[in-house]
Amino acid sequence: MTKDMTVGSPFKLLLKFSIPLIFGNIFQQFYSTVDAIIVGRFLGKESLAAVGSTGSICFLIIGFCLGLCSGFAIPVAQSFGAKNFEDMRRYIGNTVWLSIGASVLFTLVTVVFCRGILLIMSTPEDIIEEAYIYIVIIFAGIPATFLYNIMASLLRALGDSRTPVIFLVLASVINIALDLFLIVVIPMGVAGAAIATITSQLVSGIACFIFVVKKFHILHITKQDLKIRPDIIRDLLGMGIPMGLQSSITALGAIVLQASVNTLGSIAVAAVTAASRLSGFFSTAFDAIGIAMSTYGGQNIGARKVERLNPGLRAGMIIGSVYAVISLVVIIFFGKPMTTLFVEASETEIIAKSYEYLVISAFFFIPLAAVNIFRLLIQGIGYSKMAICAGICEMVARGFIGVFLVPAFGFTAACYSSPIAWVLADMFLVPAYCYIRRYISQWGVR
Repeated sequence: MTKDMTVGSPFKLLLKFSIPLIFGNIFQQFYSTVDAIIVGRFLGKESLAAVGSTGSICFLIIGFCLGLCSGFAIPVAQSFGAKNFEDMRRYIGNTVWLSIGASVLFTLVTVVFCRGILLIMSTPEDIIEEAYIYIVIIFAGIPATFLYNIMASLLRALGDSRTPVIFLVLASVINIALDLFLIVVIPMGVAGAAIATITSQLVSGIACFIFVVKKFHILHITKQDLKIRPDIIRDLLGMGIPMGLQSSITALGAIVLQASVNTLGSIAVAAVTAASRLSGFFSTAFDAIGIAMSTYGGQNIGARKVERLNPGLRAGMIIGSVYAVISLVVIIFFGKPMTTLFVEASETEIIAKSYEYLVISAFFFIPLAAVNIFRLLIQGIGYSKMAICAGICEMVARGFIGVFLVPAFGFTAACYSSPIAWVLADMFLVPAYCYIRRYISQWGVR
C-alpha cells in the first residue's frame, strides 16, 4: 500500500496520489459544509454567524496542529525515499511523544483563553455566547484532531493517499448523522455541531490507528524506537514548527480581517461564512495537490533525485490550473444557488454578498494553486523555514486590508483579501523555489 514516488512519470504519480486526497478533502469539506447548512437552516442565521466567526481562530490553532503533523511526516518521507527504514521508525517513535505533548498543551491553553480571544476580535454581542460554546468544544477535541492527522500524515509520507481517505469518509458519515441527531432530534444548538465534529474525528483516528497496527508492518515501532533522541527531536521540530507557524502566521491576518468583518454586522459575517465554506469546498483540490507535492519532494530529495523536482512542479501546476478554470466556470453559473444551501432564499442580501465574495476568490484560484504547490514542495524538500515568509506575506496582506481597507471600503474590500494574499505569497515563493533549486543543484542536498 506504500508508493515509491522516486520513479515513474511525475504527472501520473501526482495525479494518482492527488485523486484520493481530493476525494477525501471534498468529504472533509462536505461535512464541514453540512455543519453550516444544518446550523443555518435549523438554528438560524445568528447561529451560522456564530460558528463562522470562530473560523479564523480555528484556522490559527488547528492549522498549527495540522502543520506540525505534516512537518513531522517530512523526515519520514525522506527516510522512506532513501530506503533508510531504521531511521524512519525512529522518527515515528519520537513523533509519538511530540504529538502527545503538543496535543495536551494546545488543548489546555486554548480552552482557557478562547473567550478572551473572541472579545478581542470584537465578536458581535448577539452571537458571542454561541461562538464561545462552539469553539471551546472544538478546542477540547484537539487530541482527537492530532490522532487522525498524525496517522494520515505518516501514511501519506509512505505514498499511501487512499487509506486516510477511507477513514475520512467514515468521519464524514458519522459527523453528518450526529449533526442531525444532536441539532434536530436533540436540540443541543451549536454545541451539538461541535460535539459531532470532534466525535467523528476521534472515531476516525482510532479506526485509522487500529488499521495501521494490523496492516502496515513497515510502521511498526519497538521500544527502542520510542527512545527519545535529541537529534531526532530536533529534526522533527525543525520541520514541524515552521510548518505550524506558517499556518498560524497566515491565520493571524485572517483573524484581523475577521475582526474587521465582525464590525460590519452579523449579515456580513454570515455571508463570509457561507462563501468561505463554498470556497473551501472548491479549494480542497489545491490542498490535495500541495500535499502530493510535499510527499513527492520529500521522497525524491531523500533519494537524491533532484532532477525530478522541476518536472513534478510543472505537472502539479498543470493539474492545478485546469481544475482552477473548471471551478471558476461552475462558481459563476451556480454560485448563487449553492449559497441558498446555507440560508433561506429570502435572505437576498446575504446571498448577494456571499456570491460576490465567492466569485472574486474564484478568479484567483490559479495563484492559490501556485501557493500550495510551491510552498508544499519547498517544505517537502526540507526548507520549511523559508516557507514561513510566504505566510508572513499572506498575514500582512489580510491584516492591512482588515485594518485599513475594510473600514474605508466595506465588504468589497474583504472580498479581495485572500486573492491579494495569494498573489503576494506567490511573489515570494516562486523566486524562493528557483533559488533553492539552483542551490541544491550546485551544492547538493543538505
